[in-house]
Amino acid sequence: MTLIPVTRSIAIDTDELSETFVRSTGAGGQHVNTTDSAVQLRFDVANSPSLPEAVKNRLAMIAGRRMTADGVLILRSEGSRSQLMNRQEVVERLVDLIREATIVPKARKATKPGKAAKARRVDAKKARSSVKAGRGKVRFD
Repeated sequence: MTLIPVTRSIAIDTDELSETFVRSTGAGGQHVNTTDSAVQLRFDVANSPSLPEAVKNRLAMIAGRRMTADGVLILRSEGSRSQLMNRQEVVERLVDLIREATIVPKARKATKPGKAAKARRVDAKKARSSVKAGRGKVRFD
């Protein structure tokens, strides 16, 4: 049981992660068709005891299409020829996503425009209206 630190209060157990190794896509070569260097990491967010419920919800929003309907986050890395480097990269990306989900967004306060802003808006509309009114056919009577 090894823990991966995410924040001071959150750490993920490596037993919660599931890695599969597949062949990388892209241009070939003599070595590429024989090695499974791409890494696909699965993390069951919905059933994870390591994450608070609020973080799970924000993580689902951030993950988007990378999250399945069952609440499993799937990340893939195939940038390096080395399986080890791809494993490290995909775990770093998972940790970054979870860290991003721990940040609570600031609540927006609804505000109304002030009197001066309303007056500026009306003045701009009047000016624009007069510019447009000056356009059109010129009549000589």
